[in-house]
Amino acid sequence: MWTAIALWTLTLGGIALYAAWGVDAMARGASTWLVVAGAPLVYLGVIAAFMTLYFAIAWIFRARRPREKRIGFAATLRLLANEFRALAGSGRRMMLYRLLLREPPAAAADLPVLLVHGVLCNAGVWADFARKLDAVGVAPVYTISYGPPLASIDTFAEQLAQRIDAILAATGARDLVTVTHSMGGLVVLAYCRQHGAAKIRRAISLAAPYRGSVHAWGFFGACLAQLRPGNPWLAALEEAAFARPPMTSIWSWHDSMVAPQTSSRLPGADNVELSGVGHNAIVADPEAFAAAIAAIAAARRQVPARLPTSGSPA
Repeated sequence: MWTAIALWTLTLGGIALYAAWGVDAMARGASTWLVVAGAPLVYLGVIAAFMTLYFAIAWIFRARRPREKRIGFAATLRLLANEFRALAGSGRRMMLYRLLLREPPAAAADLPVLLVHGVLCNAGVWADFARKLDAVGVAPVYTISYGPPLASIDTFAEQLAQRIDAILAATGARDLVTVTHSMGGLVVLAYCRQHGAAKIRRAISLAAPYRGSVHAWGFFGACLAQLRPGNPWLAALEEAAFARPPMTSIWSWHDSMVAPQTSSRLPGADNVELSGVGHNAIVADPEAFAAAIAAIAAARRQVPARLPTSGSPA
């Protein structure tokens, strides 16, 4: 809710400001068609500027890549284009998330799937991913939109606990699978520290910054402070002794918002390493989706044993 309200406010405010400028420009003789055509160009230009900044930071603080993980010019162009496409469409999906995502009807299910978004987002980021899951017969699929956006990860973990309990009550299932993006992976770990891992059969993460990301230094808020590498919250999470479910970490050597990229590598988990995929585009990446489906299928075949209690989640 909070993210959607913020995006609607920014969007409508931006439209109003641009309209005021456009009226003045046309009064001074500017072409109406140029003013109208300029609106989407301004929007796309802002996205391109932020994306360029994120990629620059990710490159400066990048993890050392093995030679076989390096990509050429054509693959770099695809990386940029796919990330730009993902960012350009994310605002619309998050603003309209209530229309794009529907709650499954209450019915018995063996293994529900819960999609958990990342920082400063809402469930809208999963709209296309959820449709793809439905297309391959994965059901029921639930989402969560936690907040407010700048609260602590521990607060989000409590909201996740309530959501998990509600889903299990609605389906009669004993446990479920979580699929997370970005900070959502840490929300699940915080949940396990606070409530145990018995209700999560497998935790699947996409681009999770398990050891933080230098990008978090550019923002304020409790959860962003917790995402900064080496901060006390991350250190406490790493040192705490708690059980984790079997985990799959899907991540990219070319992540544009997790730096160093190996922050997503999780010892003890099934690590799926990708190349040429950006932070937001990973949600729509076919290879990442296939890896997530494989992990869900493995969870459906049997109930894996819980990982032993450990003081090192990352």
